[in-house]
Amino acid sequence: MTRIALDPFVADLDGESARLRAAGPLAEVELPGGVHCYAVTHHAEARQLLTDSRIVKDIDVWNAWQRGEIPMDWPLIGLANPGRSMLTVDGADHRRLRTLVAQALTVKRVERLRAGIEALTTASLDRLAALPKGERVDLKAEFAYPLPMNVISELMGVDSADHPRLKELFEKFFSTQTPPEEVPQMMADLGALFTKIVDGKRENPGDDLTSALIAASENGDQLTDEEIVNTLQLIIAAGHETTISLIVNAVVALQTHPEQRKQVLAGEVPWENVIEETLRWNTPTSHVLIRFATEDVEVGDKVLPKGEALIVSFGALGRDEAQHGPTAGDFDITRSPNRHIAFGHGPHVCPGAALSRLEAGVALPALYERFPELELAVPASELRNKPIVTQNDLHDLPVELG
Repeated sequence: MTRIALDPFVADLDGESARLRAAGPLAEVELPGGVHCYAVTHHAEARQLLTDSRIVKDIDVWNAWQRGEIPMDWPLIGLANPGRSMLTVDGADHRRLRTLVAQALTVKRVERLRAGIEALTTASLDRLAALPKGERVDLKAEFAYPLPMNVISELMGVDSADHPRLKELFEKFFSTQTPPEEVPQMMADLGALFTKIVDGKRENPGDDLTSALIAASENGDQLTDEEIVNTLQLIIAAGHETTISLIVNAVVALQTHPEQRKQVLAGEVPWENVIEETLRWNTPTSHVLIRFATEDVEVGDKVLPKGEALIVSFGALGRDEAQHGPTAGDFDITRSPNRHIAFGHGPHVCPGAALSRLEAGVALPALYERFPELELAVPASELRNKPIVTQNDLHDLPVELG
C-alpha cells in the first residue's frame, strides 16, 4: 500500500482528497510530523467504520502510543489526545458525557436561539455597512468569525473578553506549523483558561451549558472537573471553527458559480440546499483525528491492522462518486438526494450540527440580502488555505461589498 503524506501547508486539498479516494477506501497516510496512520476515504466504508465497535477512541489501544513514538510536542497532540471528554471515550462513558450536551443542542432547543443569532447577524452587517464605500473587507474576520464565536460563547457562558486569547490559542492548537517547543505551553495555557472559566461558573452559575454541566456533577452525575473542562474546550473549539468554514466556503462556492448564486437569490432554490451542498462539496472538516482498531478490521479488500490509528477523510468522502454519482466533483445546489456525512455518523456524530446549520441558514441569506453585489476581491485561485490538516479553513476572505 503506497503511503500518502498529508501536506502540512494544505496547498491543494482537492488534489490530495482525489489521491486519497483513488488509493481505495482505506489509504495509508502520513500525518505532519511523520506519524503513520490509515484514512477511510470512501463514503460507504466510512459509515461502516463509524459504527463499528472495534474502532474506538481509547488512545491506549494505539501501538505507536504504547511504544512511546508519539511525542508530547507533536503539533497535533491536542487533537490526538485532548484529554477525557465525550470525544475520547466510548460506550457508557460516552453516553454519560454526551447526554447533557445533546439535550442542550436538540433541533427544538437550538431553534430557540434563532432570534439571538439574527440579532448578532444584523449587528455584524450593520458594522460592515458602516465601512467606507469601496473598502476591501476580510469577510472571514469581520463576519464569519464573530457570529459563531459569539453564539457558542453565549451558549457556554464564556465572556467575550476571553475571545482574543481563545483565538490566539486555537490558532496554535489547530496549526501544523506551531513550533514543537511551544506545544506543551499552548496546551497548558488552554487548560488554564478553560479551568478559569469553569471555576468562575462554579462561583457564579448562569443560564448556560457550563453551569449545567457543573450542576449535573454536583447532583450525582459524576462528571469530573477534567471532564467538564475538556467538554467546554471541545464544544468551544468545534462549535465555532466548523461554522466559520461553512459560511466562508459557501460564499466562495456561490461567488464562483454565478448562475447558481442567481438561482438562490431569486428564491428558485432554498438556502438549505446551498448549505447541504457546501457541506458535501467543500466540507468544513477535511480530516478528523483519531480512532484505533482493537482488532484487525476488513475495509474493502484491505485490512486496518489491530492497534493502528484511523482518521476519517471527510474531504475525500464528500466527492465519492460511488455515493454521489458521476457529478460528485461538481457544486450543484439542485442535487437530490444529497446524503452526505459531513457532521459524522454513528455514536460520535457532531451534536452541534443543528446549531451550525441554523447559524449558516441565518447568516448567508442576510449577508446576500444586505450586499447582493458582493464580489471576491481576489481570484478564487489566490485564496490561501491555512496550514490545518483537520479544518478546511482559509487565511482570509477578501471581498468588495458593492
